[in-house]
Amino acid sequence: MSKIRAAVVGLGGMGFNVHSKHYAADERVELVAFCDIRIERAERARDTYAPNAKVYEDYLELVKDPDIDVVNIATPNFMHAPIAIAALKAGKHVFCEKPDSITVENVLAMKAAAEESGKVLMVMRNNRFVEASSFAKQFIEEGRMGEIYAGRCGWQRRRGIPGKGGWFTTKEESGGGPLIDLGVHMIDLAIWLMGNPTPVAVSGNTFRYFANSNTSDSVHSKFGDAKNAGTFDVEDLAMGMIRFDNGAMLQIEFSWASNIKQENRFVELRGSKAGLTWKDEELELYTEDLGKLVDIAPRFKSVSGHANNLKHFIDVLEKGVEPCFKPQQGVDMVKILTAIYESAETGREVIL
Repeated sequence: MSKIRAAVVGLGGMGFNVHSKHYAADERVELVAFCDIRIERAERARDTYAPNAKVYEDYLELVKDPDIDVVNIATPNFMHAPIAIAALKAGKHVFCEKPDSITVENVLAMKAAAEESGKVLMVMRNNRFVEASSFAKQFIEEGRMGEIYAGRCGWQRRRGIPGKGGWFTTKEESGGGPLIDLGVHMIDLAIWLMGNPTPVAVSGNTFRYFANSNTSDSVHSKFGDAKNAGTFDVEDLAMGMIRFDNGAMLQIEFSWASNIKQENRFVELRGSKAGLTWKDEELELYTEDLGKLVDIAPRFKSVSGHANNLKHFIDVLEKGVEPCFKPQQGVDMVKILTAIYESAETGREVIL
């Protein structure tokens, strides 16, 4: 059986250390091309993972290559949509790093291009693919949570600004700060566990108080390419509320820098029969039994959500399994994120 021929565009930290690494480890995949505007990064990936692969500087040339089945995108956020659309129109399947895009218009164009081409478009949702998430999903789908009516989620860092001064902190290229960078992860996990209700309204606020701080206590601050005296026009803290069509509500909080005790990423959900807390890939369940309140803490193996997400994508292509992620979920996500930024600017709730 022939292998799925994949190309990786964007060979920074995620493209090199995560996407390329996991494709190289999957015997069903052959890495046939690498692309980066810094050609030395593409050459490093080729030399590390696939010595016979082609190297490109221009993604528009790469998508013309008939020997490529899949284009994997791990570039700065503002390039996700242009590359995805070009690849889909060229008849390639696409896997993209999160966030889907930085505007609603662009993510709708990505969805339309996938539908018109008949090709698969998936975007990284790695937190769905750790064992705690799978267990929680099954627990909920069996009805053991009852009606999920409220929750909160967040990813709070004390000091962990990525690539300060570079594209991460430049709104034109990133789309925003921790809300769009970290919010995708935990908001998606919460909504997925809740059964993907439709968001109907949001409100929120953003803050920027640490643009001049170079202190760090998080490994994540090493992401991206920092630039001295570069741009920092995004928030370092975002808070808000999402309301859904079924009446449920979700509180959110995301920070790159905030005066808290320690870094924390979590999803809490409240159901009529039970509640749960997902924290750093561990799970606790809260319910009652035999007239007593009961806490349950299952044990799980440590697995790579990124690797499992990419494996699922290949399973979709090779075996025709049902995709866990649908492009409409990406549309809903970007609507939420951009509406929270709008609410922060206007001081009003935004109806979706």
